[in-house]
Parts: sequence; C-alpha cells; structure tokens
Amino acid sequence: MLAMMMALQALGIDTMLPALGEIASDLGTSDPNDRQLVVSTYLVGMGIGALAFGFLADRFGRKPVLLAGIACYCALSFACVLAEDFGVMLVLRFFHGVVSSAGGVVANAVVRDRFEGDRMARTVSLIAMVFMIVPILAPTVGQGILLIADWRWIFGLLAGLSGLMFVWTGLRLSETLAPEDRQQLQPRRIAHNFRLVLTNRDALGYVFGAMLVFGGLYGFINMSEQLIGGHFGQGRRFPLIFGLLAVSMAATNFINSRIVERFGARPVSHVALLIFVASGGGQWAAATFYPDSLALFLPFMMVNMALIGFLGANFSSIALQPFARIAGSASSLQTSIRVGGGALLGGIIGAAYNGTAQPLGAALFLLSASGLLLVLISENFRLFRRRSAKIELV
Repeated sequence: MLAMMMALQALGIDTMLPALGEIASDLGTSDPNDRQLVVSTYLVGMGIGALAFGFLADRFGRKPVLLAGIACYCALSFACVLAEDFGVMLVLRFFHGVVSSAGGVVANAVVRDRFEGDRMARTVSLIAMVFMIVPILAPTVGQGILLIADWRWIFGLLAGLSGLMFVWTGLRLSETLAPEDRQQLQPRRIAHNFRLVLTNRDALGYVFGAMLVFGGLYGFINMSEQLIGGHFGQGRRFPLIFGLLAVSMAATNFINSRIVERFGARPVSHVALLIFVASGGGQWAAATFYPDSLALFLPFMMVNMALIGFLGANFSSIALQPFARIAGSASSLQTSIRVGGGALLGGIIGAAYNGTAQPLGAALFLLSASGLLLVLISENFRLFRRRSAKIELV
C-alpha cells in the first residue's frame, strides 16, 4: 500500500513521457523544449507540496492528510483531461504535483513511525522496489493508450487509479501517529522544527547531496523522450529503453534491502556515490567524444540509474534518523529540498538540451561530485563508518 501511495507520484510523470510532444502540439506550443514543462512543473509542485503535508501529517495524523491528498489528486487529474490551453495545463500540473507529494511524505513518515536506522532503510528499499515497477511499465502504458485514444485518456487513467487508491487507503491504512506525538501548528513550533532539521550536520549533507544527485536524474527524465527518441532515433523503442533503465533501479533497491542491515546505510551509499561520480564522468566523456553512440550512452546511464537504488533510500533514511518525534515535519522539509531543488536543477538541465547527451553528462558528473563533497562534510571527511542516530529533544 505504501508503495502504491508513492506510485501515484511516478505515474503522474512516467505515463506522460511518450505523449509530451502530442500534448505540447495540441495545446499550442511550438518550442521543442517547452514539452518538458509538463514534467518539470509537476516536479516543482511536488517539492513545494512536500513542505506542507509533513506538518499537516504531524498535526492531524497520517491517514486523514493522505486521504485529502489523494482526493485532490483525483480531481486535478480530471481537470487536466479538460485543459484546452498550454498555460492552463502547466498551472494544473503544478498543483497536481503539489497534492501528489502527500503520498511520498506520509509514506516516509509512516515508515519512520514504525522503524529506525538500517531497518528503516531496508523497509524504504522494499517499498521503492515495488514502486519501481511503475517507471518500468508506465511509459508502455502511456504509449499503449496513445495507440487507441488521445493523451487525455492518460489523465483519465490517473483519475480512476487515484479513486481506487482512496478507497483502499480508507479501508486498510491504520493511523501510526500516537496522539501524544501530535504537533501544534504554531509558527514558533514550526520554526523550531525547521531549525532542528536545517542545523543538524549529520542530516544536512545527505539532504542537499540527494538534491544534487536527483537534479541530474530529473534532468534526464525531462529530456529523455527528446534524447532517446529524437537524438538517438529510438522513438518506437523509447518505452522499452526507459523501462530497462528503470529495471536497474528496481534491482538495486532489492539488493539494497538485502544488504543494508548487514553493511549499514552509510557504507553502502558512500560506495555507490563514488561509483556514481565516476560513471557520470564517463557519460560526459562519451557524450563529448562519441555523441551519437547509443552503445556508450545506455551502459553509463544504466549504471547511474542503478546507483540511485543505493542512494535514494539510504540517503533519505540517514537524513531522517535524528528526528523521531517530528518525522512528518522532517520528512516534509527534507523532501521539499530534495525534490523541489532537484526539480529546479532538472529544469535547468533539460532547458540546456542541445540535441546531444553532453549537458546531461556534465550535470551528472558535476552535481554528484558536489554531492560527494557535502556528504564528506557531514561525515567529517571520514566515509564508510556505521553510526547511530542522534535523537533530538523536542
């Protein structure tokens, strides 16, 4: 169930990818890069929405906030079906992203309510493994819909699925936040929680490090249809290629869930980040010297996406470890930074698309190297250590 909560977020991105050109054309925009805004505005909305839903979940409980978010997601999906103007579509997509963030934030808070440390990282990886089925299948589903209907039916599918998710959540999800742990929505309390999250050195490097790494990933998602379908001439095979890349992420999330309790979230993610930097450098070199080589692009991209499976869950769990009683607020602010900041970076990378993979390769290398520096600062320049969380007093 937690995986499906988060899957609604991904469905709002990945089912769109084969239809971006058609959506942009039907709604009256001619700049080829404008189609990316259908994805990037949604991602920015996700980041901003995450900031609110965590605090609401800490005040009113996990279940009612999640149900409200799913209901709004369903309504906005239906509104997108009716959109007749590209500007209106972008506004709707922004708010679509805002409400979609309820699933990710609340799911993380529910896991933090029940688990901590490496066991939490293992649980997040298991959820992410199931969640990864979505980007594997979603582009194919989107392209399948386009074979028999127009792009509006993709949003109709999202509305129907979110309606079913609302019923399932209402019937099956139990409240995990204890009444005595509910936080008041007071400005001083919110500012206090913000300060705790933003001044915790153990967590901060992982939050902003993840933002930089995910910025590169979002940049790829934004330009993936143009890059794979256009530059490399694989339009018909785009869903298959994108799905294969997503399979690598699902596989490493499963592997992470099996090894993280044995080796520790920090050592596993540190090794993965070092390899990510090297692979990003390889992608940049390949795009510079062999710009038309799909045979070089795909292996490097698959390695980078696979490593996200070791980085995403572990970075998130490490960053959330110090915040027991304010897990919703901490998850909210951290997710907002990670997703919102990553989405802005991804939009910049996507807008820099020049018909080759060179801007993507440069971004993957430079952003991940910067993320490595932030993690080193959080760890006092000593990697690969297993450490216990410092739980704050609230």
